[in-house]
Amino acid sequence: MTRFGLQIPNVASFGDTGGDPFTYVADRAVAADRSGFSSLWVMDHLWQLPDLGGPPAPILEGYTLLGALAARTERVELGTLVTGVTYRNPALLARMVTTLDVISHGRAVLGIGAAWYEEEHRGLGFDFPAVSERFDRLDEAVQICRAMFTEHRPTFNGRYYRIEEAWNVPPPVRTGGPPILIGGSGERRTLRLVARYADRCNLFGGPDHIRHLLDVLGRHCESEGRDPATISTTRLGTLVPTATEDEADTVREFITAQASPDIAATAVIGTDEQILDQVGQLVDAGLDELIFNMVTAPPDEIERVGQLLSSKLG
Repeated sequence: MTRFGLQIPNVASFGDTGGDPFTYVADRAVAADRSGFSSLWVMDHLWQLPDLGGPPAPILEGYTLLGALAARTERVELGTLVTGVTYRNPALLARMVTTLDVISHGRAVLGIGAAWYEEEHRGLGFDFPAVSERFDRLDEAVQICRAMFTEHRPTFNGRYYRIEEAWNVPPPVRTGGPPILIGGSGERRTLRLVARYADRCNLFGGPDHIRHLLDVLGRHCESEGRDPATISTTRLGTLVPTATEDEADTVREFITAQASPDIAATAVIGTDEQILDQVGQLVDAGLDELIFNMVTAPPDEIERVGQLLSSKLG
């Protein structure tokens, strides 16, 4: 059964720096929780992304926000899409995600990746090493988090990180600990790390590219001696419902002109019928969960779309 998730990029509205950011996010989280969405995601950035207004636009720190949303929701899984490995010591990250799991009664997911927003790192004083080192750090961080989720007082000695008989009390609520999702579509290192360590992965691209990436992941799983069916595959994209096909064309032209090529190429835009057709193609590509942001949608529209997707394609 296909699942659907909602990502909330933590903005008051598209291009607007006013309003109450937490109420904005919380209202949409509650709408997702009571509709057909199965998961809720926020970004792990401290500066807003360039496509959403850049550093002057509002954004809330991800794990503080998820803790508050855990108290407002009842069903949806909760995670960041995704945490940059450079932002936190992995043992601290494991404790934070464990705390989220306890607060939410077993609904936490650890989403993590190699990080990319160099301007944010430089501005806030985070080290931003070369990409090869960031992936080496990701490899070690995932091992530490898994150990702290599942083992009693684990020890790990790596090149970049170490723990020694690390307590994690109280432990996670979910059996086996929060699922670990690795984000990214890199065919050589990212998908190999997914095959080696992850419970889930988040990919990017249209249906044909998704099929290709799933084939690559399958080959990495074969090399690692792992059944690819044990990895849940997800894909993040933008979804914009419209009342008419003409409106859909206008929105598509606007996004193509204003957004990055990756966002424009993967956006789902249109009437309900058009949305179901586009989403259906992604489902047919072999994905287990489709995650959408709906940046301009009010809570009632989020609830309606969640019910539409889950009833027709879930």
